[in-house]
Amino acid sequence: MKVRYLTSASVIIEHKNTKILCDPWLVDGEYYGSWCHYPKLDFKPEDFDNVDFIYLSHIHPDHSSIKTLKKMRKSIPILIHNYHAKFLKRIIESLGFSVIELDHDKRTHLKDELYINILAADDCNPELCHKYFGCSMIENNFGSTSIDSMAVFDNGDEVIVNTNDCPFLLANQTTLKVKAQYPKIDMLLVGYTSASAFPQCFQISDNKKDLEKKRLQKMYVDYAEKYVHLLNPRYFLPFAGRYVLSGKLSNLNSNKGAYELEEAFEYFTNISEINSLKNKCIILNSQEYFDISKEISSKKYTPIKLEEKNNYIDQVLSKKKLDYEDEEFPTHHEIISKIPKAYEHFEEKRKELQFSSETKIIIQISNSENILLSCDGGGFKIISSQESEKIKNFVKLELDLRLLKWILDGPRHANWNNAEIGSHIIYQRHPDKYERGLYYCLSYFHS
Repeated sequence: MKVRYLTSASVIIEHKNTKILCDPWLVDGEYYGSWCHYPKLDFKPEDFDNVDFIYLSHIHPDHSSIKTLKKMRKSIPILIHNYHAKFLKRIIESLGFSVIELDHDKRTHLKDELYINILAADDCNPELCHKYFGCSMIENNFGSTSIDSMAVFDNGDEVIVNTNDCPFLLANQTTLKVKAQYPKIDMLLVGYTSASAFPQCFQISDNKKDLEKKRLQKMYVDYAEKYVHLLNPRYFLPFAGRYVLSGKLSNLNSNKGAYELEEAFEYFTNISEINSLKNKCIILNSQEYFDISKEISSKKYTPIKLEEKNNYIDQVLSKKKLDYEDEEFPTHHEIISKIPKAYEHFEEKRKELQFSSETKIIIQISNSENILLSCDGGGFKIISSQESEKIKNFVKLELDLRLLKWILDGPRHANWNNAEIGSHIIYQRHPDKYERGLYYCLSYFHS
């Protein structure tokens, strides 16, 4: 088998005449326009219409890119995990594709001698997923509630494990199950970095941003290393970490908690040398492949040049428009009118989770007014900027009002989670602590 790297988490698994395209994000501008590629892509989605299958690990747009899929041949069957919630299936079918849902941990023959086995990150354990407040509904019945999946590809001899974005702490049990079933793993595809608004979108000191950036960088390569130690593959390929913020958000790039791919490679190489590990780290340029049988890469890796990358961001990507910037700004009434229904949904989820907090959510809607949301059943109200300054425990959110309107209009237009990952929201917290339940409930704040 071969692994052909395209960009980010987009790879092609090849065996004889069969090709499976995994998580295609092959155009710039996902997450409402903010996520772009570097190095610049020299191909287009239509160039891969010859693949036999597409595997989508989860709903996030850098893995299930609607902008990419709209341009691809609709007769290509799409493989997904059989999630209890069907929003991913419905979205893909609405584009004109046929979706094949595969049950958790069921090895399925595709073509030639190639098999796929898709496993939910939470091992289809709602109680485990509930601890992480996953992005799906928390079900009472036994079904997969995790947002992510990993996949195992094998031809009866060679084995490739693709962990996608599965958090190691959540996917530990699933990973142990994979190891038990596939004791000899030839290639591991593993994420090595985070993709969130922290620390670049938080109003904290530059010194703290730098410290948090370094902490996140180390934490995620440590998680990748744990995957390597547990699965013990012959080779592993760090991936799913390359993205660049564009448009008016491009100034945030320097504070992202993310290693460059070359930095991750250096880290893993040093660890291997220090610990005398037999697991060999491989990185590939776009469209190059690693042949597992021959144990060779198609071409020696050429590192990016940071100066060229920064020039490209400054001269090209910084000038791009975000998706909502062609919209007209909503009126004050348009925003305010959507708040009662949005808070009703917020409260339904808060009560379902039995979550309560003294922390208030403040959403800025003008230079002089904010929305104040209670997280303990106290309702909502519109307050002045002066009033908001008197609140002691709060999380304040600032974002473009055009995007706020999209979010309030409901998930079909935009959602809080993608806006956060896309770095569209500026956060201020006092005290500076993270309350997972608060942000999970906020994801239901829409009309």
